[in-house]
Formats: sequence, structure tokens, C-alpha cells
Amino acid sequence: MRRFRLGMLVRHLASIAALPFVVTVVVPVWLARRNDISLKLGTTGLQITAQNAGVLLIAFGLFLFASSLRRFATEGEGTLAPWDPPRQLVLRGPYRYVRNPMISGVLFILFGEALLLLSRPQFVWALIFLGMNILLIPLFEEPDLRRRFGESYVEYCRHVPRLFPRIRPWEPENQAADRAS
Repeated sequence: MRRFRLGMLVRHLASIAALPFVVTVVVPVWLARRNDISLKLGTTGLQITAQNAGVLLIAFGLFLFASSLRRFATEGEGTLAPWDPPRQLVLRGPYRYVRNPMISGVLFILFGEALLLLSRPQFVWALIFLGMNILLIPLFEEPDLRRRFGESYVEYCRHVPRLFPRIRPWEPENQAADRAS
């Protein structure tokens, strides 16, 4: 059992290092250095408000990402990496609000970084990453998920949005029926 947990931890760390770390740390640091951007406290009320909003977005994005990652490990039996995907469809936690909470979390982090640094290049990078996912998720990820999980995934897609969370959590009918009995 302990060996399995260590193996799963290594798999998750590798997938985090290869994907979201590059998107949320490596690229933004490169952009900041290339454009001579550093963290400075805003001088106007609007700048300070934007930076506070940025901190909140980053915190929410980290929470969303971490809780999604935990669900992938415990319920999905896989990682966020395309080469080691979950073996079970995850429909609980943040997945009740949005189909791609990890990507949504990363987007919150990227837009939060742009606000915190008051940086147009970071904002453009966040928009590029958003655009890439708006295109790539339906073209590549979703067909694979439909093939792997069938009708249960199709039903899930009918109720839960791709990237922008719904207000109230979706409750699959079988879970609602279990609670009623």
C-alpha cells in the first residue's frame, strides 16, 4: 500500500512539473524577465484593488486545482497528464461545477498573476492559454473521454459547463436517488 502511494505521488509530481508548473510559473517568469516586470505595490486605488483581486484569483485557482488533483488521485485513479489519465470518471467535488476544474484553476491563477503584476504580457498569456483550451479540449480531450466513459460522460456534459463554473452544483440522478432513499 505504501509503495502504491509513493508511486502515485511521483506520478502526480511529474505531471504537475510537466504541465501546470510550466504554464503558471515558467512561462510567466520568462515573460516578466523578458518585459522587465517585477512585483511592485500599486500606487493608485485601482491598481491596489486589481492586485488584491489578483491574490484572490490565485488563491481560488490554487484551491480549485489542488482539490481537482486530489479527486483525480483518489476517485479517478490517475493523474492530470494525458499519458496517465484517470481510469474512473470523476463527478464529485469541483467537477460538479465545471468539467475542467484544473484548467479553470490554472486560468484563475494566470489572470490573477496578470492582475497582481499589473502586467499586460501576463494577461495576453492568460488569454492565449484560454484560447488554446477553448479549441483543444473539444477537439482532443472530449472525444477521448466520450470514448472511454460513454453515455455517463455525455450526460455529464449536458449539465456541467466546460470551463466557466456553474453557480449550483450538478447532482447526477443516481446520487440524488441515493440521497432520497
